[in-house]
Order: sequence, then C-alpha cells, then structure tokens
Amino acid sequence: MIRRQRLAVGVCALFAALTAGIAFPSGAVADETEQDAPKVELVLDVSGSMRARDIDGGTRMAAAKQAFNEVLDATPEEVRLGIRTLGANYRGNDRKEGCKDTARLYPVGPLDRTDAKAAVATLSPTGWTPIGPALLKAADDLDGGTGTRRIVLISDGEDTCQPLDPCVVAREIAAKGIGLTIDTLGLVPDAKTRAQLSCIADATGGTYTDVRHKDELRDRVGQLVDRAADPVVTPVATEGADRCEKAPVLKSGLYTDREEFGQQRWYKVDVEPGQELRASVSVADDRAVNPHYGVLLRAVTVHGREIVRGEAAGTGRTDVISTGLRYPKQDSDDDSAPAETVCLQVTQSFAAASGVKTTPGLPLELTIDVVDGPSGHHDVAAFGLGRGWWLLGALVLAGFLAGLLWGWLSRWRVSVWRTN
Repeated sequence: MIRRQRLAVGVCALFAALTAGIAFPSGAVADETEQDAPKVELVLDVSGSMRARDIDGGTRMAAAKQAFNEVLDATPEEVRLGIRTLGANYRGNDRKEGCKDTARLYPVGPLDRTDAKAAVATLSPTGWTPIGPALLKAADDLDGGTGTRRIVLISDGEDTCQPLDPCVVAREIAAKGIGLTIDTLGLVPDAKTRAQLSCIADATGGTYTDVRHKDELRDRVGQLVDRAADPVVTPVATEGADRCEKAPVLKSGLYTDREEFGQQRWYKVDVEPGQELRASVSVADDRAVNPHYGVLLRAVTVHGREIVRGEAAGTGRTDVISTGLRYPKQDSDDDSAPAETVCLQVTQSFAAASGVKTTPGLPLELTIDVVDGPSGHHDVAAFGLGRGWWLLGALVLAGFLAGLLWGWLSRWRVSVWRTN
C-alpha cells in the first residue's frame, strides 16, 4: 500500500517536472537589461494670460487643471512624474524677478495622485512667461538615469524673458545628448506662439500640438505621458523622393520625414521570398489645417502595379492620422530568387488654412518592419498562434501525460478498493 502511494507521488513529480521543462525550456527567457523607470515632467504656464475664457466657455487655467487631474488618474504606475510651473508666483512688474519665476510644484518620482492633485488645485494665473528658464530647470529635474525622459510644455504665449531664447535653450539641451525630448502644446495660440513652440519641439525631436478644447488637451497630454513608458526607439531622419526610382532604400526601423501639402513621397524596401513587409505611416498637422483630410499608404511594384494599400480619413478633431499595410512575399522553390523591391507611396490630402505657411512640410513618421512571413499552410503563425511550436507541443504532451496519469491513478484506486 505504502509502496503504491510513493509510486503515485513519484509519477506526479515526474509529470510536473516534464511539464515545466517543456513549457519553460532552458534559455527560453532572455535576460533583460535593467533600465531605470521613465521620467516625465509637465511644465505648465501659469502666467496672467491663462485667465482668458476661450476654451469651451471656461478659462485656460481651468481647462489645464481639469486635464491634469484626469491625466494624473491615468498615469502608468511605472512612470515617475513631476510638475513644474512658470509664472505662478511673482505678481510684480520687475522683469528680472519675473524671469526667475519657475518652481517645482511636485517632484519627479513615484506618483501620489492625491498630493499631486492638491498641488495643482492651488494654482492661479499670476505673472510672466519664463519658458527658457523653466526648460533649463526641468532638464535638471530629470537629470540622471537610463530611462526615457520627456518634458511636456503647455503654454498659451511667447516667452517674455528674451534674450534667453527658449529655442536656443532646447537646442542646447539636445546637444548634451542626454536623450531628453520636449513636446509642446499651444493653448489657443497665435502665429508667433505656434512658431516658438514648434521650434522648441523640433530641436529635440518632439511634437507640437495646437489645443483649443479641453478634451484635446487631456487626450494629448495623456498620450505623451503614456509614450514615455514605451520602449525607446530612436527615429532616423530620411528624405523621400518624388518617384520610386529615386527613393531611398529603407530597412526595418522608424523613420521621420516632412511632406508638403498635397505632396507624394516615395520610399523603397527590399523583401526576400518568405518575408512579410509591415509598414505604417502617421502624418501630424502641426499647424492650423482645413478639416476633412486623409492619408494613403500604397505598396506597388517597380513597374507601378499596386500590391496593397492602407488609407484613413480625418475630420480635424485629432492632430495625427495614421494607416498601415501588410504584404507577405510568397516562398520560392528557387533558393537564388532575388529580393523584390517594393515601392511605398505616402500621399496626404491636408490643405493649409488661410494665412498658414505651407513650409516646412508636415511631420511624417514611417515605420518599416520586414519579418519572416507565413511559410505555407502548415505554419502555425498563419492561424494566429505565432511561431510558438514549442508551446503547442507542450500543451499536447501535457494533455497526453495528464491522460496517462489519470488512467493509471484510476486503475490504482480500483485495485486498492478491491484489496480492501
């Protein structure tokens, strides 16, 4: 009796060991390099002009507070977030003093949502607009570590502390090579404010967004905070051509370019037999544009025959429009078969609003991914299971062993019952 019990325990242990060994084979989990938590600092303009009541019937300050509260609720746990103000404390007319008016409202670190919201609630539109000094201090707040670092600047006016040009400050921050990105948002901006905030963002590879409604402000700040938690991918600047023959040949990666209104841009990608091309494109309206526009991404042969396309339409309520496509190149029995050159065409139908400059072109972000594609009807990946043969095998073998074990235990229990 005792011997049979020990045998049963031994079989159970063997079964568990086999299942664990198959499901998690040695070396299957790669060691990941430890990276510091991403850091974000929201830099908010609290100057006197934030009293203006032109955002959905309320003040710009009220819209900013509401957006901050909702963003704080949704901030990912892994993000270390801080808040800095500019123009929040000095009420006098001394320009020298006003240009020192930047303060850390909430330190960059693990987020206590209650404390952060309480700090935001105390803000009241007050003084000057020292954008340059605030950016310098914000860069210091984010100093150190290997994780993503991002400044999100929200302002409704130009810097009032020249000659410390905030564009020059942003370029100096970029020149340090510390991987810090500055994204800017303009609240109901005029042309000069838009130009300055765009210049700041461009200097560090960031983005600029016009904001005229509360939901736009909330959504965009939330997107930028979430983006800090994404893996860091450094985009590569490229320049598309006006036709495929002259287009640059791109490999897997993230690329940036600028496309003028109504312009076509061409790029080339080499796809080997058995590979799959995945491409996506996003075009941002970093200035005032007319509503109702679209973006088209086409894959065509070098002879002009369309292979596949992706397209999307926008109404003007978002600042970015995106689309994508997939093209699996079939396997060939000829091992020496050459790669196929696929031409990618990006076309957009944005139109500039009255009085808006059309140059430089609109920011364009192109993602290229060339991967091993489906290898026929027997490829598990073709059915959405990925290339996880070992996992499928583990499940089948685990079920088989479980069945054997259950059958053996059932027979053993019957024999014991008969003996007793």
